[in-house]
Amino acid sequence: MKYVPLVKNTVGRIALRLPDYMCKDDLINVGVMGLMSALEKFDETRNVRFETYAGFRIRGAVLDELRSRDIVPRSVRSKETRLEKALEALQKSLGRHPMDDEISDYLGISLENYYKLLDEASSVSILSNDDLPQGYCEKYGRYEVLEKIDQNNPFSLLTQRELKETLKDAIDSLPKKERLVLSLYYYEELTLKEIGKIIKLTESRICQIRTQAILRLKAGLRELRYEVA
Repeated sequence: MKYVPLVKNTVGRIALRLPDYMCKDDLINVGVMGLMSALEKFDETRNVRFETYAGFRIRGAVLDELRSRDIVPRSVRSKETRLEKALEALQKSLGRHPMDDEISDYLGISLENYYKLLDEASSVSILSNDDLPQGYCEKYGRYEVLEKIDQNNPFSLLTQRELKETLKDAIDSLPKKERLVLSLYYYEELTLKEIGKIIKLTESRICQIRTQAILRLKAGLRELRYEVA
């Protein structure tokens, strides 16, 4: 019971990215199962706080449940892939991150329709294990990852030097506004609405900026996967 608020907080942050029809209570139940698993398997001899370990297990249980439901339609995944490939191609040809109008021109659509594409892709634009180089998760143990997470620097868990440097450079090269949104959302844990008030943009526009930033990073990681395959 002491850690049920941790379940609700973890599920709440994941639910922000999900369609309205998803039942949050169902996901909380799944998260509780993850918490119970954490209680059973936690090793006190490891230099990891229980809250960190439990959060990892809870999030994993919820994401596994969402993957099993395959909540994202194939058409939406196709649109995300289309955006990623466009960003990847433009970054290679321009030698820099493309502007919004350059992306829309490349796709042959209006800027307004490009923003609509970002809205539709927002439900699946999350960095995941699938974006990492092949065999990465098998190579590095979960407890090592947890210890890195517990140092309050999520990017330090990327222990493979090439991957860490690639992602660091990709983040550093993002447009200033996108870096700010990622920082406020993932480090400061502000909601999209709160970020919008700070930057003086609508919640919808903040969501588009976050999605675009994640897609840029995914495009960079996709290129790395090809290199190490």
